[in-house]
Amino acid sequence: MKFVINKSDIRNVLAKVQGLTGRKTNLAITENILIEAIDGGIKIIATDLETGFEGIYPATVESKGLIAINAKKLFEITRDFPAEEILLDEVENRWIQIGNQNIEYHIVGMNPEDFPDSPRIEDIDFFEMDSAALKRMIEKTVIVSGAPDDKRAHINGVYFESVSGDEQNCFRIVSTDGSRLSTVDYPYEGDMPTIEGVIIPKKGLHEALKFLNNDGAVQIGLKDNHFIINKQSETITIRLLEGDFPKYQDIVKKNDGHQIQMDRQLFLMMLRRMSILSTENYKGVVFNFSSNKLLVTATNPDIGESKEEMEVDFDGEVIEAAFNPKFVIDALNVVDDNTAVLHIINGERPCLIEGAEDKSYLSVVMPMRI
Repeated sequence: MKFVINKSDIRNVLAKVQGLTGRKTNLAITENILIEAIDGGIKIIATDLETGFEGIYPATVESKGLIAINAKKLFEITRDFPAEEILLDEVENRWIQIGNQNIEYHIVGMNPEDFPDSPRIEDIDFFEMDSAALKRMIEKTVIVSGAPDDKRAHINGVYFESVSGDEQNCFRIVSTDGSRLSTVDYPYEGDMPTIEGVIIPKKGLHEALKFLNNDGAVQIGLKDNHFIINKQSETITIRLLEGDFPKYQDIVKKNDGHQIQMDRQLFLMMLRRMSILSTENYKGVVFNFSSNKLLVTATNPDIGESKEEMEVDFDGEVIEAAFNPKFVIDALNVVDDNTAVLHIINGERPCLIEGAEDKSYLSVVMPMRI
């Protein structure tokens, strides 16, 4: 196998797959990428056994072939290579020569036949989504993450489903960590495919984010227990998680209560100041809603206390509730409107957070006991 490639054509993709190849698995070869020289270009494949990537890139191919080479080392060589064109040549016994007239590396590869098989993505009924919209949906939900050692599927993954309504059909992503929950809707025009509900690993979606652009469209499909994102010459496949997702529909209903409009940025900065005293053992702050006023108090016996007051449009009975400020901050960070709306009933019920105009995103934060 021998080919010449422009480093600008593969440098970025080699950087993006480091999250896959850098993840420890029970197969050492997954630290490598598989490169196949084909007619008119090369195919790059990477996997961590749960998430797979495949892309085709232009190259001048002198002879076809297949190699498995350490992804990190090839990225570092390519990133700092002093010329635009790079020669890769498999010489003998899986040794790979990389360079040009002035610089040369010899890197030993692994047996490409040992590389895990990629799932076949033929005969898939794809549907199209706006790439920027999918990217934003994922960003708004993967921030809700549980403990690293939690093995429950509904904590490690997000729930993806189609929702049919009288006024509008949409695709929905739901994410929870047990203490909060977020939903994001993507309105879909036309004949919407039915998706009963699947659980997609959050870490796989984190990797997919690297390949989603802010323009254009992507194709989405489900096949053989895999979630597939297809864009032009690149494809990401994510193996679905097995398990049940909690019935969330009742918790996101906006029941009777108070709808309090807040200046999103002012409220966000207030909570950041109040969270300064938060530690692992003392995470909660107390929200006290009274006549046109919100008083937020943080108390940490190991450090001290703080409080801050701001004007709000509230005229009901006093409500006192404790929340983890980080959860509210995370929600406010992904609300796209300048005005956020808090739906609150009392100190025992969840608080719902959304934008004043854009209702596609909704966050639910459970109260704490102080």
